[in-house]
Amino acid sequence: MKNRAIRTALSALVLASMSLAAAQAESITLKASHQFPGGKGDVRDEMMQMIAREVAAAKVDLTIKVFPGSSLVKPKEQWKAMQTGQIDMTSLPLDYASGSHPEFGATLMPGLVKSHAHAERINKSPFMQDIKAIIEKNGVKVMADAWLAGGFGSKDKCIRNPDDVKGMKIRSAGSTFAQMWAGAGATIVSIPSSEVYSALQQGVAQGTDTSSGSFVGFRLYEQLKCVTAPGDNALWFMYEPVLMSQKSWNSLNAAQKKALSAASAKAEAYFNSESKKLDDNMVAVFKKNKVEVAYLTDAQAQAWRDVANKSSYKVFAEKVPGGKALIDKALSVK
Repeated sequence: MKNRAIRTALSALVLASMSLAAAQAESITLKASHQFPGGKGDVRDEMMQMIAREVAAAKVDLTIKVFPGSSLVKPKEQWKAMQTGQIDMTSLPLDYASGSHPEFGATLMPGLVKSHAHAERINKSPFMQDIKAIIEKNGVKVMADAWLAGGFGSKDKCIRNPDDVKGMKIRSAGSTFAQMWAGAGATIVSIPSSEVYSALQQGVAQGTDTSSGSFVGFRLYEQLKCVTAPGDNALWFMYEPVLMSQKSWNSLNAAQKKALSAASAKAEAYFNSESKKLDDNMVAVFKKNKVEVAYLTDAQAQAWRDVANKSSYKVFAEKVPGGKALIDKALSVK
């Protein structure tokens, strides 16, 4: 009887240890990296933080640790960092990966997306199906869509017409806008948005294009004399989705995947409700800081599109495999 009791107790202990080991094996921590300011109301950081909070609340043994402000990985290294396993998730301006996949340049193309409502229609189009197919083919999964509007800013004067940038040193968020600026006679400065403030401060750049959120999040109102806001003639829209390594996704169990998908859907809905507010907030913040706010007229916007057609669109169609087809698919979305 005594031996049987001992054997029973040992069996129970082994089973308990196995159960604990299994539970510990299913408990996963993911590293989420992005370049945007943390804890300062940046909507892209908030998307990540919301996903982390929602997943934690689901109690599925999944933790997401967010590293904002380029504190873990440099901005343009995040795409590769996901593929190598250094990070699991990121909120990334997809054009930053266009060096590896030039097709991504279409997600920051002058005049391709015209408004926030148009961006939502673009998300459901064959254009985005093609873009997402390339993302997935390279081991990455889109968890939440996000398009940000943006504009132009200058230390010296308002940028309204192509002639306004002749000889100006401009930081551009991506190659397609850089081609448009160069087509108008500007000199290009290539740095991530997190370094624009110091570049303007030190005179390395005299102007920049970036998202409405970054204009405020990086306090560029402290360096600029005038900002050209999106308004009714937005030329600048950039796709900045929440992305996840497919390998990291595959490591999750069913409950964890369900919780993460639900959290990502909630973050996307939050972003969609906030995206237009980013533009309005940028205008309010810049006016409060005595920075002039300009808007493009229909004629001025068309003048910029004419420059883009001869530069950005032309180069993309000629040099990117399937580039013309991608642009045509995007332009077909009304």
